[in-house]
Amino acid sequence: MTTPFTIFLVDDDADVREALGFLLKTAGYRVEAFADAAAFLRRGAADHAGCIIMDIRMPGMSGLQLLEQLSAEGDPRPVLVMTGHADVNACRRAFKGGAIDFLSKPVDENALIEAIEGMRAEAVARQAKAAEAAEARGLLARLTPREREVLDLVSRGFATREIAETLALSPRTVDTHRAHLAEKLGTSSVAEMVRLLLDEAAASR
Repeated sequence: MTTPFTIFLVDDDADVREALGFLLKTAGYRVEAFADAAAFLRRGAADHAGCIIMDIRMPGMSGLQLLEQLSAEGDPRPVLVMTGHADVNACRRAFKGGAIDFLSKPVDENALIEAIEGMRAEAVARQAKAAEAAEARGLLARLTPREREVLDLVSRGFATREIAETLALSPRTVDTHRAHLAEKLGTSSVAEMVRLLLDEAAASR
């Protein structure tokens, strides 16, 4: 069953939560609203199919602090920050913290809906990327240390004889390892093997 796309709204202003919640629900979105960062964090990250809209200035943990914590934890949900006190430094810090959009209060309804649709597309792209990374990790985890060495050299464009000389193996042994790589990774294409390595590297960043 597909997890519904949810908008997580974090704002200490009850009127804003009520107004934006009503607007977004009327537009057909599923909304969960929180009065502060602590309440949002208690909700946990079980539902990642969504995006986060947060105010910058809140009592306790600010929106920027929350954004930075989520970024450090690798939370995949796209974030939009909003504030009635927009300034260049706040924008810079928000984008550095991982926000993908920034709106000033009072928020324009059309701009907000447009931003949410952009975040929905971004969320889909991130989920696809995460799935590719998980697949790459799973396939590469099946390799022996020697097969991994051979793969690393193959990905750098080494020919069989060059790999054999580098690893002090016979060309026939290298060919055997390459056959095992093709079997375990489901491809004999060097380009596809390189893609798997890149997906794995991207996931570790």
